[in-house]
Amino acid sequence: MSSPIWTPAALRSEARPLKSPAWRLVEAQHRVSTLKLVDSLGEQDMLEAILDQSKPPVPPECRHLDYLLSTPFRYRPYPQGSRFRRAGITPGVWYGAERPETAVAEMAFYRFLFYAESPETPFPDDAAEYTAFSVELASPVALDLTTGALAGDAARWLHPTDYDPCQSLAETAREIGAEVIRYASVRDPAHGANFAVLSCRAFRSAAPVERQTWRIRINRSGAQAVREHPRLGMEFPPDSFADDPRLAGMVWERPRAR
Repeated sequence: MSSPIWTPAALRSEARPLKSPAWRLVEAQHRVSTLKLVDSLGEQDMLEAILDQSKPPVPPECRHLDYLLSTPFRYRPYPQGSRFRRAGITPGVWYGAERPETAVAEMAFYRFLFYAESPETPFPDDAAEYTAFSVELASPVALDLTTGALAGDAARWLHPTDYDPCQSLAETAREIGAEVIRYASVRDPAHGANFAVLSCRAFRSAAPVERQTWRIRINRSGAQAVREHPRLGMEFPPDSFADDPRLAGMVWERPRAR
């Protein structure tokens, strides 16, 4: 699929201010992964500082942010392309969702993809714990692919595997100073809105402002996601993401983990 031609002038006419919360899921172990290696919280702080020094530097414009927000902007080269970021030495992109339920759908898809690409890996017996966190976004220059003239290319923005049109759009968006791209989730069955944050300047809050605990279990019936508070359950049957050819060979009958 060839990329649509959106010139800087055309995108500039579609740019609008944006203000919204954005949600993202991370594995809950991010909070305690190093704690098991030390004997005290002070030692954990020292270990975290040593580990941080071994990583690429955080860009100056992102250094005031919590690492959950700044991390995508510090790592180059980028090993594989994503929807709005090409592989290689390319500018960072932080991805989030307008609602936590959409973020959960995205996570469920990528867990499916992991197991589709690892057919010998047993499904775990227990549900994995995740933290959903929100952050406030605010930008004077943003693009919304779900409205206006940009919505006319929805088939390109929603392609399950061809990211080139979105990556080309992001490159032109940066030329006009756009900081956020709002787009429909390809993975959420309800096509809730996602955000691609192109600049650390778009984070109105420097750290997460709200958190939720989710548990997601993957088994031969698909995925089951449960939020503790406020209570909510979501299910994703095996055919939930059937339009993605990478899941076509998914092995749903597997031996149990030991």
